[in-house]
Amino acid sequence: MASFDIKENFKQVDTRSLVDKVEANLVELLQQRKLRIGDAIPKEIELAMVLGVSRTVIREALLRLRVMGLIESKKKKGAVITSPDLFGVMSKGMNPHILDQESLREFFEIRLVLEIGMGDFLFQRITKDDILLLKEIVSHEPKATQYHLFNIQHEIAFHGKLYEITGNETMRKFQKMLLPVFDYVHHSGLLKKKFVLKKYVSHKGLVKILETGTPELFRNAMRNHLSNHFARLFD
Repeated sequence: MASFDIKENFKQVDTRSLVDKVEANLVELLQQRKLRIGDAIPKEIELAMVLGVSRTVIREALLRLRVMGLIESKKKKGAVITSPDLFGVMSKGMNPHILDQESLREFFEIRLVLEIGMGDFLFQRITKDDILLLKEIVSHEPKATQYHLFNIQHEIAFHGKLYEITGNETMRKFQKMLLPVFDYVHHSGLLKKKFVLKKYVSHKGLVKILETGTPELFRNAMRNHLSNHFARLFD
């Protein structure tokens, strides 16, 4: 009796819904037509005819594209292509209460990469007024000790100002997206475990480097500053 290999004789079942498939086909169709930001997309009835589905299915797929920020409605033009706010879309699903420890770690690692890497931008764009504002922010902070390394208000104020100074709007959006994660960590009790303080660079120390140091010194200091926070969470 001939052997029967089920993997060779059966194709995997496509479990996507019709709306899922139409959504993917719509994106492909818009790319094929080389539509740019601001261009109007075809009407629902035309899309239904081209893709061979009902207008109800088209309407549902278009709604998904709107939620993703790929299209938006304009008066007299109908639906048009738009530039998606990727972090805005991500932030809608950012619920730190359902993130596992590994996901939290990875988000903080992304933060580490960004804030260490922003040194060159900061030194290119920072002004004397920015330095004064940073000094004002840190003047309200207590001295750093092994018992006081993380305060949510101080973190948001100081690091938020750094993102602002870079002039990079996308990085600012990412920082805002992380705020719910910071708040969750602050109230979760994760920071209360015993921790041996290593060499620590405070916000005040970072400001001093921004005023008189170099991008390389800043990168090393920021790495040190954030590493202590990470150790309280993940080590």
